[in-house]
Amino acid sequence: MSVDDSGIRSGERVTPVSGPRVLVAGASIAGPALAHWLRRRGAEVTVVERAPELRPGGQAVDARGVAKEVIGRMGLEAVVRAACTDTAGAHTVDADGEVLETFRADDDGGDGFIADIEILRGDLSQVLYDDTRDGVEYLFGDRIAELAQDADGVDVVFAGGDRRRFDLVIGADGLHSELRAMVFGPHERFIRHLGHVLAFYSLPNDFGLDRWLLEYQDHESGRSALLRPVQDSTRAMAMFYLPSTDFDVDYRDVAAQKRLLRERTAGLGWRAPEILAHLDDAPDFYLDQVAQVVMDRWSSGRVGLLGDAAFSSSPMSGQGTGLALVGAYLLAGELAAAGWDPSTGFTRYEARMRSFVEANQEIGRLSARSREVPGSDAEPRPDFAGEWFAELVGRAINGIQLPDYAGVPDSRSTRRPSRRGPALALGEHDGEGPDAAVPPKY
Repeated sequence: MSVDDSGIRSGERVTPVSGPRVLVAGASIAGPALAHWLRRRGAEVTVVERAPELRPGGQAVDARGVAKEVIGRMGLEAVVRAACTDTAGAHTVDADGEVLETFRADDDGGDGFIADIEILRGDLSQVLYDDTRDGVEYLFGDRIAELAQDADGVDVVFAGGDRRRFDLVIGADGLHSELRAMVFGPHERFIRHLGHVLAFYSLPNDFGLDRWLLEYQDHESGRSALLRPVQDSTRAMAMFYLPSTDFDVDYRDVAAQKRLLRERTAGLGWRAPEILAHLDDAPDFYLDQVAQVVMDRWSSGRVGLLGDAAFSSSPMSGQGTGLALVGAYLLAGELAAAGWDPSTGFTRYEARMRSFVEANQEIGRLSARSREVPGSDAEPRPDFAGEWFAELVGRAINGIQLPDYAGVPDSRSTRRPSRRGPALALGEHDGEGPDAAVPPKY
């Protein structure tokens, strides 16, 4: 891949192409992945992102099974693998740090508990942005303020004051999607809280970590603490899973989130106190409810949804990034195959994706149940050793066909190489944020 300092800066227009004008909201993983495929199919693509700049790092996300095939079809396997975390595997430990179980990255053909394609969210976002920036218009520090659609297009007013018309608008702006709320209804109609809170942040690697993730679970309280090395092992990523049926904290109020984390981790053993000592200095703190998005339809007229905005499977599934990548491929392919007719294209996209999404959401719910505190009214914990679970995992990883879309335009043979430039364009919530944290142990 060629590397130079050229490329499109935030807000700079690209040379138009002869094709439908598509606006994508969200520039973390789902949005730029969709932009890649839309551009290859002949669309003129604009991506709007409310964040002013890229947030580097973030939690590790995974690609398994058919999602790896999508990366290959994008021509990005080599650059993605070069940016991977190089995690050797995971150990579960007791309060004294003694190893209880070991899971290796090459288990299950690289599609296990720790996937062989595991990459920090910010690094994957950078790869996708670098790949698309030469042919896609990116608008950072802006968002959709108003939207009105008719039979022929969608009129959009941006918060920055610009007014433009598009043929299609796609929301890839995450669990708390503003576009979904604007077009489909309030968040409460679609978000299903799974009774847990996830928090993570980076910190100095003062723990002697070297290529292995460590997880401690306090089964009596249902709380978990994890540590993993990142990059050159001088830094580490800490993560906490906490039961919480009464989550009521603004996901943008960082001070309140840190107070909640301290309250809910009081008395947690292992190395939790050492991890929490770095909380105030964390440059990238994140906390949110573990939740899914469940919708009857992912489109309305000329507006569609992708990734966590449409079908979050929750961090408990470990498959959010896979769903976003596969969904991006199918959404662009079906729209192009339908001649950009939104009714036909969206319907076919949903038909292809629905069962794949449902299998992954079921894994997310089962994983959440497995962490519940035992009690007289608690459901029995799932038996992940059963054949039924192996079959479910198979459907969640590989249970979808990728059409070749023969006859549909594909500009790949003339697409210019990606060019690395300044880090621009990652928001807090694209949908793939922390969503590949720790899947069930299969």
